[in-house]
Amino acid sequence: MMHKPIITALLLLPLAAAAQNTYTPELLLKLGRLGEMQVSPDQKTVAYTVTRYSLTDNKGQSDIWTVPAGGGAARQLTNTPTVSENTLNWRADGKLTFMSAESGSDQLYVLNADGSGKQQLSNFPVEEGVANLKYAPKGNFILYTQDVKTGKSVQDWYPDLPKADAKIIDDLNYRHWSSWDDHKVSHVFFQPVGTEGKPVGAGGKDIMAGEKFDAPLQPFGGSEQLAFSPDGYSLAYTSRKLTGKAEAESTNSDIYLYDIRTGQTTNLSEGLGGYDTEPVFSPDGSQVAWLSMATPGFESDRNGIVVYDFKSKKRQDVTAGSEQTAGNVRWSPDGKSIYFASALAGTQQIFMVPSKGGKVKQLTKGAFNYNGFELAGKDAVIVNKTTQASPADLVRVDLKSGRETVLTNINQTELAGVKTGKLESRMVTTTDGKQMQVYVTFPPDFDPAKKYPTLLYCQGGPQSPISQSFSYRWNFQLMAAQGYIVVAPNRRGLPGFGTEWNNSISGDWGGQPIRDYLSAIDAVSQESYVDKDRRGCVGASYGGYSAYQLAGKHEGRFKTFIAHAGLYNLTSWYPSTEEMFFAKHDIGGAPWETPLHKSYTEFNPQQFAQNWDTPILVIHGAKDFRVPEGQGMEAFGTAQLRGIPSRFLYFPNEGHWIQKPQNAVLWNRVFFEWLGRTLKPEGQAQR
Repeated sequence: MMHKPIITALLLLPLAAAAQNTYTPELLLKLGRLGEMQVSPDQKTVAYTVTRYSLTDNKGQSDIWTVPAGGGAARQLTNTPTVSENTLNWRADGKLTFMSAESGSDQLYVLNADGSGKQQLSNFPVEEGVANLKYAPKGNFILYTQDVKTGKSVQDWYPDLPKADAKIIDDLNYRHWSSWDDHKVSHVFFQPVGTEGKPVGAGGKDIMAGEKFDAPLQPFGGSEQLAFSPDGYSLAYTSRKLTGKAEAESTNSDIYLYDIRTGQTTNLSEGLGGYDTEPVFSPDGSQVAWLSMATPGFESDRNGIVVYDFKSKKRQDVTAGSEQTAGNVRWSPDGKSIYFASALAGTQQIFMVPSKGGKVKQLTKGAFNYNGFELAGKDAVIVNKTTQASPADLVRVDLKSGRETVLTNINQTELAGVKTGKLESRMVTTTDGKQMQVYVTFPPDFDPAKKYPTLLYCQGGPQSPISQSFSYRWNFQLMAAQGYIVVAPNRRGLPGFGTEWNNSISGDWGGQPIRDYLSAIDAVSQESYVDKDRRGCVGASYGGYSAYQLAGKHEGRFKTFIAHAGLYNLTSWYPSTEEMFFAKHDIGGAPWETPLHKSYTEFNPQQFAQNWDTPILVIHGAKDFRVPEGQGMEAFGTAQLRGIPSRFLYFPNEGHWIQKPQNAVLWNRVFFEWLGRTLKPEGQAQR
């Protein structure tokens, strides 16, 4: 079947929002982004970083700010236009340290709390680099990570071929997310600190010398996976001590304890087969807690909190029996309680559990996300707070009363007068009789007497919650500002609705989760203000898979599809992705196994491409190794060869996410240009 082609010319001009005072891609890029946050030892001051991006320079730059922990005026401590400050640490003497490349390489600097007295403390070797630096609580040591060479490059093997740019590969895990194996790994180092806070000696000691393993876990692990004991003489770190095919097939990371006095390393989580990450010592150093997933190979399993007692050498999951999956673990000052953040019904809240185990208690509630937090005295925390309509700011929360004190308003100028659309949370009955929470975002100045084009948003992950996080690309308020109603279901597989709901997507990608999507769009489409003739389906990663799957099964519901980084052909995807544990667990097995799993017969979008009859925009990055670029190319080629109106937006230097500022704006312009051409009424298509 041939289709009438759509106009192919692209005039990628800035988008005209529904009104001049609504969200646009350019406005999103101008917003300051809250980064790190640290509370001072006397709990009177909060230091944090703010990153701002330049479209012209195509990069971001971070500066350090402080604000009183009880509320007051914020103060900018650094203003270095060409470099960024990061890796904040308050020392026991009340001074603030940070990393900066101001001298030409990453070095350690110190400031007084008022921003005065800046001086460089370190002289780390330029070629080795330093990351994830932390001070011991008593200031007697620092730890940090550096890359260590563990293998040979082509030039090492063949020095007479200095311009050869090939790779010789003999094992799996040769590439990961967006990086090739460069025969280097990240190791943990420690170094004594002198009286002036300067590192002592020519260099730190590699506590993983001779090992071919990363700490923290790559590519997303950071300083949260490293911790000093209160006395500074022990440090805990996270590592998955496997290589090659074994590493690609396993989530078995462990918590290792290194004794600075003896040089001995102990595996505290030995025998636990899933992810064990983010160690945190109790205030008296007698225990250490960490996040632990029980199921080997399941990257989205419930994160319990395991507590290890050094005296008894016993471990206990203190959250056993709870439906909550934990993050951001923090001990109470007396060591009797553990606080953590967890997704709950489309939000993220703070919870508490006794450190000896017991009932998990929810401490906060509301239509927001309380993301990372730090303690700031008895029953008080400093929190990174977001909503879908507002980017991150710092608030102080009284955990007994729930009272919130706003500490920062980072984007007060940029967001002054900006209109946002109404956000509605509603419950929809699924095809199997369950209740599903669905977010619906309406355009600013919404008029229920009018009809609006409507987008079904398909979430990725496949197990990442739709909550009150603020997105700089899949931003529902940005979509609404262009005149679209956005329907975002917390379909099967998304956290915050219990373990059964979370786990049920594994092996059932094209089953109930897809039916959940149809239930959501069908329910909202009963409203008179939804134009059933102008509905679209958009999503990334598993959401892109969902768009491809629905393109062959939507029965005329949608007039357009957009799939970013989507999985189109599971048969070719399985052996070409990198984290094989994910593929094996979620797909149910390899495409050469007998019997063949239904993922390859009933749930493979490529199997239903003969039903495609709808315009589709395909987006993919060349450095996306989780969902290799061939998936997007196969999908686009299919659409083109079948005569379906289609476009391929390809980023040669981006991975699973689009991160460079100009590419991010381009992504949005092409995204909305496509929707404008395929969903606007006849004669009203944009540009």
